[in-house]
Amino acid sequence: MITLNLGEQQATVSTVGAGLRDYRVGARAVLDGCAPGQPCTAARGNLLLPWPNRITDATYRFADVEHRLPVTEPATGAAIHGLTRGEPWQVVEQRDGGVTLRYELGPRPGYPFTLRCEVEYALGPAGLRVRTGATNTGAEPAPYATGAHPYLAAGPGRIDELTVRIPAEAYYPTDRRGTPTGRRPVVGTGFDLREPVVLGDRRIDHAYTELRRDSDGLARVWVRTPDGVMTALWLGSGYDYVQVFTGDTVPEPERRRRGIAVEPMTAAPDAFRSGDGLCVLAPGQEHIVEWGIEAGHGAVR
Repeated sequence: MITLNLGEQQATVSTVGAGLRDYRVGARAVLDGCAPGQPCTAARGNLLLPWPNRITDATYRFADVEHRLPVTEPATGAAIHGLTRGEPWQVVEQRDGGVTLRYELGPRPGYPFTLRCEVEYALGPAGLRVRTGATNTGAEPAPYATGAHPYLAAGPGRIDELTVRIPAEAYYPTDRRGTPTGRRPVVGTGFDLREPVVLGDRRIDHAYTELRRDSDGLARVWVRTPDGVMTALWLGSGYDYVQVFTGDTVPEPERRRRGIAVEPMTAAPDAFRSGDGLCVLAPGQEHIVEWGIEAGHGAVR
């Protein structure tokens, strides 16, 4: 475990999977994260690459070749959340309030490509910033996407009491296996959270896109607790999709709806099959994106 400190801020990062285990500001837990020494269930804080979300049937076709991945979600037969979550990452730089980790992803069954993956976690005056990069170090083009899986904490209550704003014009309905069945406008649906609304008993495990961005170019998903504690997860350029999960099916019943997963993604669910947002990295090409968390008080904008 690597602990980062800056003023009242503290973040904990694991070298296993390079995931974000915890983030706090003073006594407040910003994330519904992982306790020391405990496994991160329900993908809490995981870094996801070379794809986020799922690949239906654990198969996809790329450059006229059919690829079959190991099934990592037996209930649906999908390959979910990439290949690096349980792998050992190397620390390449550590400093006050920041750390950079690297992992060399080599060819394997279902993904015969080579990537150099890096992630930087940095604390600053505005909060936490996460910079994820990948370079195709192989000789052939490689399909690629990335994401992350933080759960924003609900505070002492449940997420039902949170006021939430998701600045997205469209969402992805899904079938019973979680595979998108199309893209639809949010208007007129229970998934329309473009204006601040109390979450209530909404059950969400869906991706959103067509994000509205603020004047600084960032898209922000806002949540506020009843006592006025506000958190914004921001998505930089290249993060054009966000998965929102209300935690109704996490393995531990006592942790259900205790945090809301807000997952920045560079591609839609099942992008290796649909191509929706998929990046094809040429040999030597680098892909870099950033997301982060701002914590404070005030009204949801």
